[in-house]
Amino acid sequence: MPLLAALRDLSAWLLATQVRGAVIGGVAASLLGRPRLTRDVDAMVLLDEGKWADFLAAGGAFGFKPRLHDALAFAKKARVLLVRHEPSGIDADVAFGNLPFEEEAIARASWAEIGGIRISLPAPEDLIIMKAVAHRPRDLSDIEALLDAHPKLDTRRIKRWVREFSSALDMPEIMNDMEALLSKLRKKK
Repeated sequence: MPLLAALRDLSAWLLATQVRGAVIGGVAASLLGRPRLTRDVDAMVLLDEGKWADFLAAGGAFGFKPRLHDALAFAKKARVLLVRHEPSGIDADVAFGNLPFEEEAIARASWAEIGGIRISLPAPEDLIIMKAVAHRPRDLSDIEALLDAHPKLDTRRIKRWVREFSSALDMPEIMNDMEALLSKLRKKK
């Protein structure tokens, strides 16, 4: 299974380099919410910019190669390292976190075993917050699945961070949609 091979090697890369991180995106949504198709792997890591080049170089030993000619220049602009796991052909987007929320999310992440592979996953609340900020139709569907799978969430944490991001990004629809989804959850109870 190509996706499992990419996850195994991503986890090994993070452990070998002692970089703290977690698998996020569709893989995390599938594992913590409702299974769905995803064709890539997303991760968030905490790493000082001065160490990005060494981190990228170390990824080669685990089959991860840059997808762009100047992947580090792109990463400095977008804070995302675009790589491909060559053995499986799976693309991976490695986001470099540095916001207080991202630091908290990584600190709150926990290990899970999937198909004999240990990976770090965010707390469901933190994945919901990330999905709310990304705010695509697929993300809103993932939030619904996460809310259904985890009825005893810390909604105060979710609201606090979503409100902060909604305000900082000047996107009130992020908070409005989150409130609507939480209201739907309350009606189900």
